[in-house]
Amino acid sequence: MEAEPAAGVRRFRRDAEEVRSFWRRLGLPGLVDVHTHFMPERVLRKVWDYFDRLGPLTGGVEWPITYRAEEEERLAVVREFGVRSFTAMLYPHKAGMARWLNSWAVEFARRTPDCLHTATFFPEPEAVEYVREAVEQGARVFKAHVQVGAYDPGDELLDPVWGLLAEVGVPVVVHCGSGPAPGKHTGPEPIRRVLGRHPRLRLVVAHMGMPEYEDFLELAERYAEVRLDTTMAFTDFGERFAPFPRRVLPRLAGLGDRVLLGSDFPNIPYPYGHQLYALERLGLGEGWLRAVCHDNGARLFGLPEASAEAVGAPVP
Repeated sequence: MEAEPAAGVRRFRRDAEEVRSFWRRLGLPGLVDVHTHFMPERVLRKVWDYFDRLGPLTGGVEWPITYRAEEEERLAVVREFGVRSFTAMLYPHKAGMARWLNSWAVEFARRTPDCLHTATFFPEPEAVEYVREAVEQGARVFKAHVQVGAYDPGDELLDPVWGLLAEVGVPVVVHCGSGPAPGKHTGPEPIRRVLGRHPRLRLVVAHMGMPEYEDFLELAERYAEVRLDTTMAFTDFGERFAPFPRRVLPRLAGLGDRVLLGSDFPNIPYPYGHQLYALERLGLGEGWLRAVCHDNGARLFGLPEASAEAVGAPVP
């Protein structure tokens, strides 16, 4: 007899059924989500408080957190969705914080084997040292948040960091677009300079680079290792303040092997499945959807094969 799902799963049961129906229709073994947030609880609650207060970087947009819950409950929910691999996108807003976050991430990865070990950095003299430590400890993806950190990604203190990540081939998800509110160093030009110096960098542009979509598409077309994640792009919420120009959909289709599913779970103001259906209604075909929602991420991170039956089994 099937085990009764945990309380967190029961709370979001309808969401889970819709998400699992989506990937099963595509013949996928589940989803690979490169942009989910897990971080120390007191840090995450400060993030939620910022959204609740409509802090300046939210663009003044109402932002209810759909999956506001304890860590164990959030893990149960994302697994019930059938997300076979996800990330712990964490980031510092000031110097002296990144190494501590990375220490927490090591322990989280050890107790959460389906999470891709995630690390971060900030422009400070010791950055390349602790980034190297994180790589040696098994970090498989990094997160950089230019908007929240309010730093220039081209800062000379970060040049050896970008160089190291390019050399070892570890991807880095970077929030470098100017949405939902611009920062001093957001936009395509600062990250374009970084890529000019480190063209082999496996850079994943968060949120498709919203609202500068076309500029970041151009970077992905120019640099073979640049990818884009779908986080919040194309959704009803995102389209209200940063509509994606439909005239460039053919270019997006042409980059089908370098677009990755991202969701921003749990910090999203709508059900998880809405991101998936927003991708489907672009009309780019099932092959494109399969690549974006699973295959591209699985290939980037070298994930083992999995059967549809084995993914997202009910949590006891």
